[in-house]
Amino acid sequence: MLVAEDDRKQAELLRAYLAKDGHAVSVVHDGRAALDALRTSDPDLLVLDVMMPLLDGRDVLRVTRGERRAAVIMVTAMAAEADQLLGFDLGADDYVTKPYSPRQLVARVNAVLRRTAAAQPSSPVVVIGSLSVDSERFEARRDGQVLPLTPREFRLLETLASQPGRAFSRGELLEAIAGFDSFALERTVDMHIMNIRRKVEADPAHPTCVVTVKGRGYKLDDTADGAPGAVPGRPR
Repeated sequence: MLVAEDDRKQAELLRAYLAKDGHAVSVVHDGRAALDALRTSDPDLLVLDVMMPLLDGRDVLRVTRGERRAAVIMVTAMAAEADQLLGFDLGADDYVTKPYSPRQLVARVNAVLRRTAAAQPSSPVVVIGSLSVDSERFEARRDGQVLPLTPREFRLLETLASQPGRAFSRGELLEAIAGFDSFALERTVDMHIMNIRRKVEADPAHPTCVVTVKGRGYKLDDTADGAPGAVPGRPR
């Protein structure tokens, strides 16, 4: 685990709490050092301060999401809704505002690790018809072409791909993409599903891959007629 925090006293306090909870923790104090550590040690989770010298935490997150699959919890004094939503849109798994309780942050770290572990498929690449979802590369392809998914869209599709055929509730999908985001609503899932269908489905108006399960939510259809590019069955 990596903690990137320019306040050395705060960083050491957090390191001590995480270590006491059983985590192996490395600490850096600027954005460039955070990127270097991510590339050399490949941690499972990054606790990332936003306002850091040399490279802003949001820029670190942008680069990280293009290169690494590590879970990210952003930590910042910027509590405005727009700042939090930007963090989530950039691919953060959770967003904590200062001042915070170290114990609460440790609890969030553990929750994010459980959630991301549960979302990981047994194989890093799930292939259904012409659709492939690659968790290690953090990309999805259709007919070999990389789909232009946002970080949240990929996380949602990855969650569905972790158990093809299983119907996920909107609440479960919201938890996967928003974590503790108190501003997110279940209709946010519907919006992301609509955008994913535009990029995944041959006919977004009649989806055969990411399908609606009435009374439940959505699933990634693993049947023959549910694969992208296959002959569509009845509209779902």
